[in-house]
Amino acid sequence: ATVENSDGVFVVPAFTGLGAPYWNPHARGTIVGLSRGTRSAHIARAALDSIAFQTYDLLKAMEADAGMPVRELRVDGGASVNNALMQFQSDILECRVVRPVVTETTAMGAAYLAGLATGFWKDRTEIENSWQKDRMFEPMMHAEDRLHHLNGWKKAVHAAQSF
Repeated sequence: ATVENSDGVFVVPAFTGLGAPYWNPHARGTIVGLSRGTRSAHIARAALDSIAFQTYDLLKAMEADAGMPVRELRVDGGASVNNALMQFQSDILECRVVRPVVTETTAMGAAYLAGLATGFWKDRTEIENSWQKDRMFEPMMHAEDRLHHLNGWKKAVHAAQSF
């Protein structure tokens, strides 16, 4: 949170290769774009941003397969509580990102299934009605900034695959 952006630094966490949509087991983790002005906070921000970029890559592949755009992304898990990451995710995807009140939805899902099995919940509709939105993030980034970030990410991924 001490820097506004990664200042052109990109982290590609390909520690065991790159999975979908690249499917390159030989790719290696990289940090690119370092300069004399790079601070540890820029690298940390780049590592955080890499989550959004990887999600972008997967969602674009899913959109291509489905033949339809994603207009809203519902998020969960530990990283979803980071407001800077969720805003960046919304900006990069150019879509709304919605975080629920309960972010540990894997555990919640297991509880819902147990509740259905024991009759605590009468049906799936009752469960769906219990979901509550905590916060919604809307895209705010200018198109040219978005393209600049995405082009840098693509170059960084290419570097990770160049081994």
